[in-house]
Amino acid sequence: MTSPLLDTEGLNRCIHCGLCLEACPTYRITRLETESPRGRLHLMSAIASGRVDPRESDAAVLHLDRCLACRACEAVCPSGVPYGELIEEARADIARARGTPALGKLALWSVSRPRVLGALASLLALGDRTGLRAVARRILPPRLRRLDALAPPSGRPAYRPVAVDAPRASVALLLGCVMRVSYGDVHTATARVLARLGTRVVEVVDQTCCGALHAHAGDNAEAIRLAKRNIAAFERSGAEAIITNAAGCGAHLKSYVHLLERDPVWAKRAAMIASRVRDINEYLAVADGATFGELAIRVTYQDPCHLAHAQGIRAEPRALLGRVRGLELIEMADADVCCGSAGYYNLAQPDYADRLLEGKIDAILATRPDAVVTANPGCMLQLAAGLRSRGQNIPVLHVVEILDRAMRTP
Repeated sequence: MTSPLLDTEGLNRCIHCGLCLEACPTYRITRLETESPRGRLHLMSAIASGRVDPRESDAAVLHLDRCLACRACEAVCPSGVPYGELIEEARADIARARGTPALGKLALWSVSRPRVLGALASLLALGDRTGLRAVARRILPPRLRRLDALAPPSGRPAYRPVAVDAPRASVALLLGCVMRVSYGDVHTATARVLARLGTRVVEVVDQTCCGALHAHAGDNAEAIRLAKRNIAAFERSGAEAIITNAAGCGAHLKSYVHLLERDPVWAKRAAMIASRVRDINEYLAVADGATFGELAIRVTYQDPCHLAHAQGIRAEPRALLGRVRGLELIEMADADVCCGSAGYYNLAQPDYADRLLEGKIDAILATRPDAVVTANPGCMLQLAAGLRSRGQNIPVLHVVEILDRAMRTP
């Protein structure tokens, strides 16, 4: 079986130098070549050429499944191997050959349906209010307790649009799936910060899940369907920019052109949309004359993989935090090493995810922060779960939550 999707030109860019090895979180855990980008590229080449059939090689599929797709290897690769695109193509081939595991199917089906996610969030909130969830935690088997610990927070306020008098600019805001249902108040904080700078958030009614999780898991058809729906919706919005406050979503929106490159008409439309996508940190960092108030707080910052590695946005969040008077930013060790969330990786590969999270929590606690700051919902969920497991009540906040609180200071 040869691969219809894998880009052999991209694979052949690898010069086997090994600079990617120490950048790779799974290689740092195992020291195994097969758990490194270089080793995985070799496996992808074997699949592309037909030397390895993913229907028959469980070992090859396992090594590829264990990749976090964090793209840290891309940041250090001297020959520009498009690893993120290649691992998605490889997983699409594997899904075509072997199907998607039941847990993955359920997760992917849920996130692209806001009503389903909303119903699940309501059930969690009901369980919290009645105390049933606390009781259930005592009797659930370990695997289900883990699912509960990683569940999105319940009861946080929904997104509320913010009016702007005489706006100087208009932008669209990607509401997404997990962010829309579980972190609506982060969307509201984003809209408030933008409003104070004279920027109005326009409503985009028909937008949906960005499809990042589907692409990462190899569900190419659904990723394309969701991308086309979002492209059409954002085209109709007429907004000057499309703002994202979820690093993984922003990276995926910017890669729509690759996802749709085999369809010339849609690829052109995708390129136009991608050119307008801005992470909120990226957008605010260049806002002329913007000031961000005062907040006396000691924080440490966790780099989301798809912000730092995929989008190259590292300095901007730190610069924004640095413009808050009274805020003290303490850098943690290995701030840009993956925390182990990586979509639903923390559910599919719990052992590796936990080992990565342990090191991350150690690094956080060493800084003695009042809060941990990051810019992606998966990181927020994972870090909060890790801190709770250590008995720590340290809040995990989005960058815009810090800015919003600071700008409300008289």
